[in-house]
Amino acid sequence: MKQSEKLSEECAVFGISSTSDDTAGVVCNSLLALQHRGQEGAGLAVSCGRRILCVKNTGLVSEVLTPAVVQRLPACRAAIGHCRYSTTGSNTRENVQPFVTEYLTGRLATAHNGNIVNAATLRDVLRGAGVEFGATSDTEVISSLIAYETVKAGSPVLGAARAARQLRGAFCLVILTSDERVIAIRDPNGFRPLCIGENETGTVVASESCALASQGYRFVRDVAPGEMVVLQDGKLVSSEMIFRDRVDTGLCIFEFVYFARTDSVIDGLSVYEARVNMGRMLAREYPVDADIVCGIPDSGMEAALGYSLESGIPMVPGFVKNKYIGRSFIFPTQRQRETAVKMKLNPLAATLSGKRVILVDDSLVRGTTSAKIIQSVRDAGATEVHMRISSPPFTHTCHFGTDVDREDSLIANQMDLEGIRRHIGADSLGYISIAGLKSACEGCRLHFCTGCFTGKYPVDPGLANKQELD
Repeated sequence: MKQSEKLSEECAVFGISSTSDDTAGVVCNSLLALQHRGQEGAGLAVSCGRRILCVKNTGLVSEVLTPAVVQRLPACRAAIGHCRYSTTGSNTRENVQPFVTEYLTGRLATAHNGNIVNAATLRDVLRGAGVEFGATSDTEVISSLIAYETVKAGSPVLGAARAARQLRGAFCLVILTSDERVIAIRDPNGFRPLCIGENETGTVVASESCALASQGYRFVRDVAPGEMVVLQDGKLVSSEMIFRDRVDTGLCIFEFVYFARTDSVIDGLSVYEARVNMGRMLAREYPVDADIVCGIPDSGMEAALGYSLESGIPMVPGFVKNKYIGRSFIFPTQRQRETAVKMKLNPLAATLSGKRVILVDDSLVRGTTSAKIIQSVRDAGATEVHMRISSPPFTHTCHFGTDVDREDSLIANQMDLEGIRRHIGADSLGYISIAGLKSACEGCRLHFCTGCFTGKYPVDPGLANKQELD
């Protein structure tokens, strides 16, 4: 478990079938647009001439998929890519995706966004059938299961469908075959987003719509929960609901709070509009007399705007963010990491001094970062600091791809609201209610999973443990 105040999402997937042979470059650029979903590892696989070639490693997309690396790959018309944040399986090169799996008559590559709660059971079954494993990722289990079912079914499309029906939990899959097909599957609950885009040269699938426009693709539609689509020769050649029941109850509501990029649209709802609505709802639920509203960059900005619009209190910039500080975890000592965090976000005394300030952020997990930010705002001269959070208190573990881990580490399970307020040093504290959050997101076509706030999950996680494959 990474002891960070911000939660992290597991990863992003992208797949392309094209009549052009520049698919590796398109995947690389699209992963850059999806980098916010995972910064620990990146990779891509290409298919041509009955071969599948894969490049992957730990690090950012720009560090792993450099121009020199991409240029060495053969020109291919089908490819998939992935950037990773580890929840199941440690952050090693062996666990970076895509996974390439060989079987009797071919190869396939698999990339996955989500978390499979029955991965350990499936791995044991496959081991009993003679399958060997070299990593500790649930995606390796998925890829091996698809290959195993492909051999029995005689077709990777049938094999993928049969394998998907055995998975329990959250999964958006992109699968690359050695005959240049891309197969994409979204779990029947729709825990994680997945959409389709197209242009005159090809068709793509992506975790978020923000990856489409930058590469010249038009948004077509979302992949429906429980749907499998197949891309070939630059077109969507088939789509099928492969689960008996389409549930439509499980989209992670935190996608709209924090994970997704602001310019994405997920299952009919603009992420930007949802976040502004959250701020408006916060202003209704927790009004306070103050002089200015400030969003904590980057994830609190749209909710702060909504709070300002609803309350009539002006929104002003409260911080200067240094865009050139690298990831804090690359610094070798804790003191250096803490210094790097301070360097990333500096309060703007010119707007804060002498003011009663409302600070808006997306979440409060352990309280350590919030306390430091509030103290820095006071040091800049603010006379009052009121904290508003655009998500409810986290009280339960997430089993479906978010790193809400040990429940005893969550501040909402350690203190009541007044205790948290004192701990972070705010003059007042307000979290959006679960009802208020759902109301802010009511334009979405799907129902939501709010298990991290309520402990009620649309899929029974059983005894699943995120580290059980380690």
